[in-house]
Amino acid sequence: MAETIFSLMIVVTVISVAFNIDPCLSSNPPHIVFIVADDLGWNDVSWRNPAMITPNLERYARQGVILNDSYVQPVCTPSRNCFMTGFFPFHTGLQYNVIKPAQPKFLPAKFTLLPQLLKKAGYATHAVGKWHLGFCNWKYVPTERGFDTFLGYYTGSQDYYTHMREGGFDFRLNNTVFHKADGEYSAMTFTARAEEIIRSHDQRKPLFLYLPFQSVHNPLEVPKRFEDLYANIQTKSRRLYCGMVSALDEAFGNVSRALEETGIAKNMLLIFTTDNGGPTYAGANNWPLRGAKTTTWQGGTRGSGFVYSQNLFSKTGYVNNEMIHAVDWFPTILEAAGIEPEAGIDGVSQFQTIASGAVSKRNEFVYNIDDITNSSAIRLGDYKLIQGGAGTFNGWYPLPKLGGEMDFNLTAAVDGAGATTHAPEYMLFNVREDPTERQDLAQKEPKVLETLKRRLQQWKMSLVPAQNPKDDPKANPAYYGGDWSPGWC
Repeated sequence: MAETIFSLMIVVTVISVAFNIDPCLSSNPPHIVFIVADDLGWNDVSWRNPAMITPNLERYARQGVILNDSYVQPVCTPSRNCFMTGFFPFHTGLQYNVIKPAQPKFLPAKFTLLPQLLKKAGYATHAVGKWHLGFCNWKYVPTERGFDTFLGYYTGSQDYYTHMREGGFDFRLNNTVFHKADGEYSAMTFTARAEEIIRSHDQRKPLFLYLPFQSVHNPLEVPKRFEDLYANIQTKSRRLYCGMVSALDEAFGNVSRALEETGIAKNMLLIFTTDNGGPTYAGANNWPLRGAKTTTWQGGTRGSGFVYSQNLFSKTGYVNNEMIHAVDWFPTILEAAGIEPEAGIDGVSQFQTIASGAVSKRNEFVYNIDDITNSSAIRLGDYKLIQGGAGTFNGWYPLPKLGGEMDFNLTAAVDGAGATTHAPEYMLFNVREDPTERQDLAQKEPKVLETLKRRLQQWKMSLVPAQNPKDDPKANPAYYGGDWSPGWC
C-alpha cells in the first residue's frame, strides 16, 4: 500500500513538472485577496515618494514584489472589466469612458467572470466596495455574477459619508439597500466588512475577497486626522488627497492584520493595484510620468501595485520590471487557484513572473482602442504607438510646492475622459528608453512606425463597437424610493 501511494506521488510530481503546475497550488488552493485602489497616482505611495505616509502598504510591498511595469486602463470601468474577464475593453464594448449612473451600459452577461469560475471551483467569493460594471438589470449586479455577498455601491463615485450620487442613494448589502453606513466614511465601512468576512471565514474552504475601495476617487473627503498628517501642504486639494491615501493605508493595515491574525496570510496570494493613473486635476500626482487619469500616457495607465505571498513565491523583496497588464490578473489568479481559464481571452498568466521573477509572457498589449473618440494606443516590445491623441492632460505635473500656488482644477474631467487636444495623427515612443515620453520618434523611426501601425490595424479588426447609450429617464432614483436601483433595462 505504501509503495502504491509513493508511486502515485511520483506520478503527480512528474505530471506537475511536465505541465508547469505547482503541486501545492492544485492540492491546497490559496486564499486570494484582490485589493483595488481608485485613482491612486504613480507618485502617491511612500516607496516612490517619501512624503507620502503609507507604512502598511509599503511594508507589504517591500516584503512582496513591487510591480514597476504593470498597466491598467485610463479610467475605472475598463480596468474593472479587465480584472473580471481577462479581456481588453475593446473586446467587450466597454472601451469608451465609464458607466454613468443613468446609462443602460454594462459588462455583457455572456462573459464568465472571475468569481464565477472561482466559486465553481469551491471558493467562497465576496465583494466589498465599488462595482461600476453595470446595474440597470439585476443580472448585472455582483451577486448575480459570482459573488456570494456584496457590500458596496453600483455607480462610479459618490459622497464618502452620505453615499449619495446625483440625487440618489447608492449603497447595498447584497441586493438590499443598506442605510446603516450613513454618516460613516466608506473606507472604514469597507474595512469593517472585510474584517468580518476574514474573521468569520471557514478556512476549510478557500477565500476570494475582492476589495475595490472607493478611496481615493473624488470627491476629496477624509476625516480631519488624516488631512492633518499633511499640514505642511498648503494646496488644499493635494492635502486632502494625501490624507485620503493615508486613510486607505490605515484601512489596508487593518485588513492585513486580520489576515495575519486568522492565519489566512500563511496561504494567500494578495494583489494590490490601482485602477488607473492619478487625476492630477484632483490632487493626485504621477511624477515623473506624463499625463493623468483619462489619458493613454504612462501617467494614466502605468499603475502602482504589488503582490505578496508568504508561501507561493520563491523570490520576494525586489522590484519586478516585467510587463504585466490588467487583463493578466484573471488567468494569473486562476492558475494560482488551479483552474484552467477558457480559451480566447486576452490575458496571459503571469504567475511565474510574480512568483519567481521569470520573464513576462507578454510582449505587447493594447492601452485602448476607442471608436468613439477615434483614438488608440498599443505597446509592442519597447515601443508605444499613439493614434489620434492621448487625451486631455498631456503634460508633466510635478508635485505642488508647499505653499502659495493655485489649487488644482477640480472641475475638469472629474469622472471620465475629456476631449482630446490637437495632436499629430501618430506618435511613437520608446518607453523603455524614454519612460516619461518626451521624445516622439514617429519621424525618426519610420520602419518601426509602420510596423506598429500595421499591428494596430490587426487589433482593430477584432473591435467590438463601444457601448455609448444615452441616459435613460427610467433610471431616475425617484422611481425607486430615492435609490439608484436595477430594473430599468
